Amino acid sequence: MISARRIFLAVAIFLASQGAWAQTISIKDGILGAWSFVSVVSQSDDGRRGEPFGANPQGIIIFTADGRFSLFQASTNVPRLAANDRARATPEEAMAVVRESIAYYGRYTINEIDSEISLIIEGSTYTNVMGPNPQRRAITVLTATELAFSDPRTPSGVTLHTVWRRAEP
Repeated sequence: MISARRIFLAVAIFLASQGAWAQTISIKDGILGAWSFVSVVSQSDDGRRGEPFGANPQGIIIFTADGRFSLFQASTNVPRLAANDRARATPEEAMAVVRESIAYYGRYTINEIDSEISLIIEGSTYTNVMGPNPQRRAITVLTATELAFSDPRTPSGVTLHTVWRRAEP
C-alpha cells in the first residue's frame, strides 16, 4: 500500500518541477505550440460572473515562434445548420453561431517584465476587435502544461479569465 508520505512526496516533487520549469524558460519560449481551451470566466465591475462559452468549452490557441497566433473558442451549443449551407442559415441559427463562438488570428509580442502578451488581431469572426492597436493579456499562470491569462477589458466591458491546457500531440 502506498503511504500518505510517499504520495505527498510525489506531489511535492511534481509541483517543484513545474515551478523550476517556469523559472528556467522565458514566456516567449514557454507559450509556443498548441493549447486546448479549458475554461473562461467573465467578471463584470459589479462582481457578476459568467461562463461565456459554458462549462465545457472547446477550442484551441496556437503560438508560433515567428510571432503569429490563431485562436478558436466555442461552446458545445453551436447549432448545426438545417440547410447544411452556412450561406443559408436562418437568422436564429446565425445569431446562435455568433453568440456561441469566436475565432481570430494575427501577430503577438511578449513583454517578459510585465508578463503580458500583446495581440494585434488581423482577422476575426468579430471584426470589431481587429486593428492596429494591441490588445493586452496579463499572464497569470505559465507551466509546462497550463497557461492562464486575463483580458482586462473586453468590448462588452467585462474582464475575462481564460485557462488553457497544453494540447496533446
